[in-house]
Amino acid sequence: MSSEDLERYESEMELALYREYRDVVSIFKYVVETDRRFYLCNAVDVKVRSETGDAYFEVSMNDAWVWDIYRPARFAKNVKVLTFKDVNVEELQGSDFKVPGADD
Repeated sequence: MSSEDLERYESEMELALYREYRDVVSIFKYVVETDRRFYLCNAVDVKVRSETGDAYFEVSMNDAWVWDIYRPARFAKNVKVLTFKDVNVEELQGSDFKVPGADD
């Protein structure tokens, strides 16, 4: 496989992932961004933990979709993430949120 073939494959996978995102975003209530992943979910709980002295975040999500090009199954019933880095949680407003290119 040449590097051009690999680039073309990755581009096609990214486009397919974006199209899947566009199709499913309307069924979720929250966007959750961590240092490693981007999630859509219907329930999210973020807790700050500091049992060892260092603070970290424990993020629990239900009915989630994971933005990950290499993951064969992107839907997950329950997800738990532990991270020392920032976590961003945004509530989606159904009527205010419009995916670019959704009218295509």
